[in-house]
Amino acid sequence: MIETLLQAILQQVEQPKQDLEKNLRALLNETVEQLDLVSKQELERQKTALNLANQRLIALQQQMQKLEEMVQNKK
Repeated sequence: MIETLLQAILQQVEQPKQDLEKNLRALLNETVEQLDLVSKQELERQKTALNLANQRLIALQQQMQKLEEMVQNKK
């Protein structure tokens, strides 16, 4: 009889625990979705794109400097 009572009490305790866990997971998922997060892979792609853009900018600046020197020498 004590065993049956103990089982009944444990079942009553388990259900609120499961409900609480379910509600917390839903709340955490909703919160994470609202955050402005990106994956590590996307971050790496953006870093690569930025590095390529910076390299291109440096090359264009050097080209522009050469053109400005050519214009100055023609005067």
